[in-house]
Amino acid sequence: MASFMPETETGFARKIIEIEDQSIEMPDGCRLSARIWIPKDAEDDPVPVILEHLPYRKRDGTIVRDSLTHPWMAGQGYACIRVDMRGNGDSEGVMEDEYTPQELQDACDVIAWAVSQPWCSGTAGMMGISWGGFNSLQVAALRPPALKAIITICSTADRFADDIHFKGGCLLGENFGWAANMLSYSSRPPDPLLMGPGWREQWLNRLREMPFLAREWISRQTRDDYWKHGSICEDYGAIEAAVLSIGGWHDGYRNTISNLVEHLEAPVKGIVGPWIHKYPHYAGPEPRIGFLQEARRWWDHWLKGIDNGAENLPAYRAWLMDSIAPERWVDERPGRWIAEAEWPAAGIVSKEFALGDGSLGQGAMSKAVAICSPVDCGSQTGEYFPFAYGPELPDEQTADDLRSACFDGAVLEETLDIVGAPRLVIRARSDKPLAQVAVRLCDLRPDGTSALITMGVLNLTHRASAEAPERLTPGETFEATVTLDQIAYRLPAGHRLRIAVSTSYWPFIWPAPENATITLEAGMLELPCRSVLAERDECSFEKPVGAEPWRHENLRPSASTRTTEIDPETGVITTSILNDAGENRDLQHGLISGSKTHERWSIQPDDPLSATAHIRWEQTGGRDSWWTRTIAEMEMRCDSDWFHITGRLTATENDTVMFDKEWNERIPRRFV
Repeated sequence: MASFMPETETGFARKIIEIEDQSIEMPDGCRLSARIWIPKDAEDDPVPVILEHLPYRKRDGTIVRDSLTHPWMAGQGYACIRVDMRGNGDSEGVMEDEYTPQELQDACDVIAWAVSQPWCSGTAGMMGISWGGFNSLQVAALRPPALKAIITICSTADRFADDIHFKGGCLLGENFGWAANMLSYSSRPPDPLLMGPGWREQWLNRLREMPFLAREWISRQTRDDYWKHGSICEDYGAIEAAVLSIGGWHDGYRNTISNLVEHLEAPVKGIVGPWIHKYPHYAGPEPRIGFLQEARRWWDHWLKGIDNGAENLPAYRAWLMDSIAPERWVDERPGRWIAEAEWPAAGIVSKEFALGDGSLGQGAMSKAVAICSPVDCGSQTGEYFPFAYGPELPDEQTADDLRSACFDGAVLEETLDIVGAPRLVIRARSDKPLAQVAVRLCDLRPDGTSALITMGVLNLTHRASAEAPERLTPGETFEATVTLDQIAYRLPAGHRLRIAVSTSYWPFIWPAPENATITLEAGMLELPCRSVLAERDECSFEKPVGAEPWRHENLRPSASTRTTEIDPETGVITTSILNDAGENRDLQHGLISGSKTHERWSIQPDDPLSATAHIRWEQTGGRDSWWTRTIAEMEMRCDSDWFHITGRLTATENDTVMFDKEWNERIPRRFV
């Protein structure tokens, strides 16, 4: 596997100092812990502030990327502040949920504190990936006076339609997975070297008050006020700060860039590469970009007022991916950079392809097609947001194609550059009141492989409204539109398009309570294509660079595996996923940290009520004679009316159990 570490740069224009633990007191008295990189001479020559506000632990959780990023930017004349959110890492308090009003207000208060310091010039930016990308947008919508620009990476504008919880009204498997993840992440103790004698009391209080977020997230099955909070699509006009939005085609949040560039009234630019869920100066697959140089140009213009042309960059820059044989991981994704001065781009036109009798774009259907997929259809999909540089990308699709209704196009005589979000408009009927569809757009390659281009899912009770779903009337014809994820993909002449429609997509989405049969009567694919092919790169980026990497000793190497087994007696299919982040010792302060997770997703192909997910997270850490371990274990099952979720969190210090708690929840199924 290729190394994705950027080239190291040193000798910055401004010498920097690091404040390992800056205490920032909130108005309610809660102390947040911040790590700050700042030019040594900032009090004589004040600088703007860049804030990253996260629950992921600056001491060990994000230390790899922090080491590459923040010192480099500080050397360009910025104060970079990396704050542990309350209830996490080395900060006091309790975290109640994601993106709460308290979290966002804390970020505003940190900005206010920072711009009042003698080393600050009075302007601020905010940045982050994933959680930090989300709250950067949400804080910008609150308009703290000093916040003039943000960089948001792998984020969302709509927490219900385009987050890790629901998609198209379908319950994502990762909703449960993320709840287990956060139960584990937030269970780790503060570092006694930073927090002092009160660390154990803070840790135990954190464990006692820790919410069981699976209950909250899974119970809210419609787009209610809970999901509208923090969804900046509710009022794009609230954001006045300049926004640079970045994402990756192999990430779950690939739609946000287009949404922001299209709808924001504030200055906005977008970049999409072929990347997984990582910062683009060390992301994979290749090509990576000089993200830090791109960020510096953004900050220099909007925070320092430097006339460097940042406002005149193309509205939307994206990596147009070439067709390749599908694999669970690739080091490089061939293609070229395209650039659109405006978005939506006038040069992108919609081509229509009617669903026919097993055909696509060769005449309309003359007879209806009944679809009732085995509930294990979806086994070839990738992770919602691939994170490990391992087997997490979509695999060869034929196994899922055989479980779907497929509509194949003729061999292309001319190359198509697909750029945008395809849509499939269908007319159909169902024999059950609850049903869902998954739609995959595939590239049928001359080598015989079926490669996933993009996909979309829809809970058919949400066909007219995500706020007020309506059950289907069995036997009654309805119309629905399935919008597939944004993509930029070159389909060469000699290849064929395939639309594959299934009624299940496990374990990506949780199955409907009954095996519904969808009878498809008609359908039309609307495919956004560039009218002029990209013959070469239309824009370019500098090489990826970073500051000196984290100095650490590796005690256990990382590993990532994925296996699927079939029980010969029961027919139950189990996909097991192991992600071991390894264990490392920090060479500066000596803290050891390790993490690993094991997931099992099981289902019997004929029984949607057999779906079972089991996740076990283990976090270890300590130094010398002090050692802690937390184990978070959760399981989810279902029947026709309820989701059944159990969980257990155990925390030990030097093998003595300090905390042990179990949860047993029953959540009603309403529209999923």
